[in-house]
Amino acid sequence: MPHLLHVPALADAEYAYVATVESATRLVFTAGACPLDSEGRTVAPGDHAAQARQVMANLETALAAAGAGLADVVKTTVYVASAHRPDLVAVWQVVRDAFGDHDPPSTLLGVAVLGYPDQLVEVEAVAAVPAEG
Repeated sequence: MPHLLHVPALADAEYAYVATVESATRLVFTAGACPLDSEGRTVAPGDHAAQARQVMANLETALAAAGAGLADVVKTTVYVASAHRPDLVAVWQVVRDAFGDHDPPSTLLGVAVLGYPDQLVEVEAVAAVPAEG
């Protein structure tokens, strides 16, 4: 289980500034979760929030395949194909809601374009789970 640190000397944020991981853990690195359905089609073209919901569902599925969950995440990077802050905020709200009380350090950034046609959102994560054996 990661240990998340809020740093009182820094501005209040909706995420921890630092995460630590004990040495007896197995790290899980995900590829960027994309807003694709099971057939590989981009869902909800033009809708940042709907794509973010699909991304988080796909991220949970990927983590589960490695024996991890959102509560095990120690760091995320959230990519939003937009130069408009309200789009980034809409995506961030979906991501934050998915994590609930768990608030790992995260980087949120706007980018020019993402890899799939009509893709607006991508989230990659690093998680830590107890080492096996």
